Amino acid sequence: MKTATFRIWRGDVRAGQFHDYTAEVAEGMVVLDAIHQIQAKQANDLACRWNCKAGKCGSCAAEVNGLPRLMCMTRLSDIPLDQPVTVEPMKTFPHLKDLVTDVSWNFRVKKKIHKLTPRMADAPDGTWRMAQQDIDRVQEFRKCIECFLCQDVCHVLREHRKHEEFIGPRFLAHLAGLEMHPLDTGNRLEAAKKEFGIGYCNITKCCTYVCPEEIKITDNAIIPLKERIVDEVYDPLGKLLRRLRPKA
Repeated sequence: MKTATFRIWRGDVRAGQFHDYTAEVAEGMVVLDAIHQIQAKQANDLACRWNCKAGKCGSCAAEVNGLPRLMCMTRLSDIPLDQPVTVEPMKTFPHLKDLVTDVSWNFRVKKKIHKLTPRMADAPDGTWRMAQQDIDRVQEFRKCIECFLCQDVCHVLREHRKHEEFIGPRFLAHLAGLEMHPLDTGNRLEAAKKEFGIGYCNITKCCTYVCPEEIKITDNAIIPLKERIVDEVYDPLGKLLRRLRPKA
């Protein structure tokens, strides 16, 4: 069995620094295994958020060697171990202690988005009928485990700190899932433009690259939302047709 050095951020809201720990590395281990080993044997007070250890809860999101990742899904066999492996908290959210950040801002943002408003006239018997292709389109966004890695890597939030003006890729995907739902009657496009700051996104696809569920956030959510906003807000012919079209 070989050993590896892990350079872990230790500290709280006041101050902190990296500390080096040595852990025994065995076949099949992930970064979270090494963190647990260090907790058990060397640093009992090391704060680390985790839950399922199966890549489905999103709790153990952190930055490993500078890349936002789930620690439970980052195999040590995929990381060069001849140099210290750096593990630090997500940088987009307020730091609490060690590897733990305060992600409560995300849940406050989600409450701002208008909920699904299904049409009722089509379901007198209490059921709705939808085409499978419409279901498949929005189902992709339901795969999100809310690890907030996409939020962490987004430069609008990470570097420009536009938390009050931009809701981030995770919630633009959530909004897209509602807007594209075949039963929804709501319209969130004006809010996306004026309140949620979709114009800040310059579609670099960094959010897509880090998504552990491989959701195509940029291509399937953000770009279609931008296109819908252009059609509704900036297309004069579209505006005229909507005015002339009788309301249902």
